[in-house]
Amino acid sequence: MSNVQEPKRLSGKKALVTGGSRGIGAAIALRLAREGADVALTYEKSAEKAEAVAKEISGLGRKGVALQADSRDPKAVVEAVDRAASELGGLDILVNNAGIARGGPVGEWSLEDIDALLDVNVRAVIVASQAAAKHLPDNDGRIISIGSGLGERVPFPGVTVYSATKGAVAIFTSGLARDLGPRGITVNVVQPGSTDTEMNPADGETSAGQLALMAIQKYGTPDDIAGAVAWLASSEGKFVTGARITLDGGAIA
Repeated sequence: MSNVQEPKRLSGKKALVTGGSRGIGAAIALRLAREGADVALTYEKSAEKAEAVAKEISGLGRKGVALQADSRDPKAVVEAVDRAASELGGLDILVNNAGIARGGPVGEWSLEDIDALLDVNVRAVIVASQAAAKHLPDNDGRIISIGSGLGERVPFPGVTVYSATKGAVAIFTSGLARDLGPRGITVNVVQPGSTDTEMNPADGETSAGQLALMAIQKYGTPDDIAGAVAWLASSEGKFVTGARITLDGGAIA
């Protein structure tokens, strides 16, 4: 049996994962590193968790960088993209993962909640993508945003504005794929369904209702989402652009 290791799919690549300190973001950052990429990740407040992820990336033999950036601040978002490219020595992959979820009855929506959802879930994705496009290489750059199955279909009340922001990300992805297609840069959105995280635990109060919607009545894991992102980021995903890849156990089938 040969001891020669197969080259990793992302060897030599440089990636930025926004909101990479925990949950899906951390899983994505670590998966990209295991595939051979150097990875920068942003965080808002969870410095200790972000540094732990960066340290784990370093333990995999890759460069890991944790950058503080509030996704509600467009200047901070742009600076984080530029710093990632500077510290990693370039940028091949942007993963727009940072996001927030707020909900409730129509009469309880506050302007602050609406603005926060739009600022983080939509504007930050647009601003980061614009900034990253200046660094991404022609014919090999990748932009991958994390959307939601709720951006395609809203099966229950209370998530209207959140769903609207994720729908906006899906449409933005379609348009940006056209804009960057001539440069050979792919742009896609991965849309998780019910995924076991702190934000939506598999044993949470609403889990039974979510499971009832699914063809495969089982929560996904952050690693499930990370696997799809890694595939899109690799050469195997080079002919996929403008796509919406939904991982939701068939909830919107």
